[in-house]
Amino acid sequence: MRMRATTAGMAGMAALATTAGGIGGAAAAASPAGAAPVPAAAAAICTAPAKYASLAAKLSKDIAAALHGRTDYVGVRVEDRRTGVECRLNEGHQFDSASVVKATILAALLLWHQETGKPLTATEKHLATLMITQSDNDAATGLWNDVGRAHLQHFLKLATMTETVLGPDGYWGLTQITARDEVQLLRLLTASNKVLSSSSRTYELGLMARVITSQRWGVPAGAPKGLNVYVKNGWLPRATHGWRINSIGAFTGHGRNYMIVVLSYDNPTMDYGVSTVERVAEAVHKDLNAGLPSAGVPAAAVTIPASRQAPDETIPALPAVP
Repeated sequence: MRMRATTAGMAGMAALATTAGGIGGAAAAASPAGAAPVPAAAAAICTAPAKYASLAAKLSKDIAAALHGRTDYVGVRVEDRRTGVECRLNEGHQFDSASVVKATILAALLLWHQETGKPLTATEKHLATLMITQSDNDAATGLWNDVGRAHLQHFLKLATMTETVLGPDGYWGLTQITARDEVQLLRLLTASNKVLSSSSRTYELGLMARVITSQRWGVPAGAPKGLNVYVKNGWLPRATHGWRINSIGAFTGHGRNYMIVVLSYDNPTMDYGVSTVERVAEAVHKDLNAGLPSAGVPAAAVTIPASRQAPDETIPALPAVP
């Protein structure tokens, strides 16, 4: 399990930032200086109030075991409102968003309409549905352009998603995100707040609950089938650091109320990254649901046909690093 980027990896990211021009400002940030790998068996990944200290310890152990031997770089953030358990691993590290940013695009669009007092147009509703439920890229580009950078940045500021850096125009998939900011987005979507109205939250969650079956992989893996599951995934290969595989989700109902974010890169294949995400998710679902009344048997991992393993967004080739 790699808890921090290697020196060579950080150098590669720095070189990518330099060569990518406008993309460079959104390059992945290095891990905190001097950060040491967390022991696989005893990592204090999770914390909790004293009452749930044993649960936090078990989650720490099980997340570490899920990542043991994996060669990808992973950021994790878990928050359980019921117990106060929180898990953090590389939570401030920046990753290419791929399609996970589509949830932010929609939230910014909804905030914009809240502030103008105008309802979504029929076209915007159509594009939003395609963008979230089918991860349609053309729809995302249309809404990214419709909202515009100023309104997107305005949402990020009000949402206190201070670690998110918008991608260059036309390349929303290169937006830099952190696990910490993505949990903040999920908080805003799943609880009353001053940024998003109840109707806005209900609208976006309704779409995230209707993501098509072939895209319901990632953090839903292992969740009891009776829960409300709200998910958005992203998948993108690049010339350096392999596949980016990201998954964010919220889970409610039957006394449950928790959020999981897993971001990753350096995956040799899409399947490898999905497997990493789902190993973490299955451990989290198992532990957070232990001792609670059954909400249904755990959902099985989704098998992604090879024909569906196409890049989430087409990124132009970058200049070769000297």
